[in-house]
Amino acid sequence: MRRTLPPAFSLLAGGNMKAGLIVATTFAAAVAVNASQAQTFKVNKLSIGGEGSHDYIVAEPGGRVFVSRETHFMVVDGGTGKVLGDIADLPGVHGVALVPKWNRGFTTNRGDSTVTEFDLKTLGAIKKIPVAVGGLDGIMYDDSIDRVILTNHSRPVGTAVAIDPSTGDITGTAELEDDSPEGAASDGAGRLFVNNESKNTIQVIEANTMKVIASWPIAPCEGPTGIAYDKASKRIFSGCSKTSVVVDAGSGKVVATIANGDGVDALGWDPAEKLIYLPAGRDGIVTVAHQDSADHYTVVGTVPTMQGGKTIAVDTVKHVAYVFAPEYGPAPAPAAGAPPPANGRRPRGPLIGTWFFAISH
Repeated sequence: MRRTLPPAFSLLAGGNMKAGLIVATTFAAAVAVNASQAQTFKVNKLSIGGEGSHDYIVAEPGGRVFVSRETHFMVVDGGTGKVLGDIADLPGVHGVALVPKWNRGFTTNRGDSTVTEFDLKTLGAIKKIPVAVGGLDGIMYDDSIDRVILTNHSRPVGTAVAIDPSTGDITGTAELEDDSPEGAASDGAGRLFVNNESKNTIQVIEANTMKVIASWPIAPCEGPTGIAYDKASKRIFSGCSKTSVVVDAGSGKVVATIANGDGVDALGWDPAEKLIYLPAGRDGIVTVAHQDSADHYTVVGTVPTMQGGKTIAVDTVKHVAYVFAPEYGPAPAPAAGAPPPANGRRPRGPLIGTWFFAISH
């Protein structure tokens, strides 16, 4: 769905700049808050082509951006939208973890319950690692323990699985209290934090043993997905629909809330700029909050993207946040007398747009 900019936003520059499949539009936007708090964000909107729906998007610090596309990962230049490469044969792919120490990347493929290990430089596949628990979804790299961590919608309980990136061996599995665990983050000091989307909790895992040691309720958060950890303030940021939360990593207490849009499925954190990015896929916006102090946060911008732009990645070197949103045309009308779909969801219409947003300020 194409969105018209609301009156609170101003158009900086528009038009089409065509180069192959790339179409770019640049505009600036700032939320209507106190003038001393508001920041202006520039948005570059690019068409990058490609087929398939999406889930996670990941940025290399100062480098490329990896965009999941259902059966493959597109690798693009964040500044131009130029496609630099493609990682294929990833059925039901969700996320990717980048491990520069070993020149490796790892993807979660729910379709065949495998992790694909690939070469970060050539993007060539090295091997597939079977993961028996199933439901593969989130993935991250914890450099403090040199482990890739998977968070899986496995049944009957969700799991977190640790993989040694140097060998591809599974080194530990933690059983969680929720069958819908989402993002994970590390404090770099031996603990992992995992969002549980259905239970509205954060579970704490001892990273070296993969043993669960605590569970923290994080009301008023509902449906926590994206997560990040700030080492300087020892705070966990948990992305939730409509109201996200900040959690004290020592006590598990919710110390602050952030009002944001609906349909958050990831979270971005830029520690140098002290900015939290919360993408709302249903509302088609990104809420940007500034960390004023450990327990105080101010919304400084609301950036329009598109409906479907639910995940985000932050390049912490270039200080740019990236969002991808596929655009679909009208769905075909159901045949006369056809039963409703088993999952309650009508089929999508044809893919008519592939929009990549680069947000800077």
